[in-house]
Amino acid sequence: MANQMGLHVGCLLLVVAVTLLKGAAAENYTVGDDLGWNIPPLGSIAYKTWANKKSFQIGDTIVFNWTGSHTVAEVSEANYGNCTKSNPLALYDSSPVPITLTSNLTRYFICTVDDHCKGLGQKVTIKIGGDDDWGNSAYSPTLNIAALLFCSAIAAFFLSF
Repeated sequence: MANQMGLHVGCLLLVVAVTLLKGAAAENYTVGDDLGWNIPPLGSIAYKTWANKKSFQIGDTIVFNWTGSHTVAEVSEANYGNCTKSNPLALYDSSPVPITLTSNLTRYFICTVDDHCKGLGQKVTIKIGGDDDWGNSAYSPTLNIAALLFCSAIAAFFLSF
């Protein structure tokens, strides 16, 4: 009887651990919320403030929506800093543009039309997760293996009674 109880407790702990590690469902974010991907009225602070209020995770989708003449280009950090339009990592010229976040790498986006980026601040940095963010750890094979080993040890402990 004790062995069966230990097995059930161990299995329950494993299910709980896997559920916790799986994290919350992916979110969809419209870049800039109501502003969309347009020239921000107060310059780059608008998108910086918007992005800093979000907690982007792997699996989330950011969507660039705009009206008028705009683009969205994913660029390197160096090209982001000075709004360099040449050699983008990706370039989109038709709205909407959904982009799924697939890693913890910080991503950089600018508008390549005229001086929308450099002069008017139409650019955004998307920071995905962080080292101390448990929400992202679901995507860490090391943590998943560690959790499985931990649960196995708990189950073995209960099975020994």
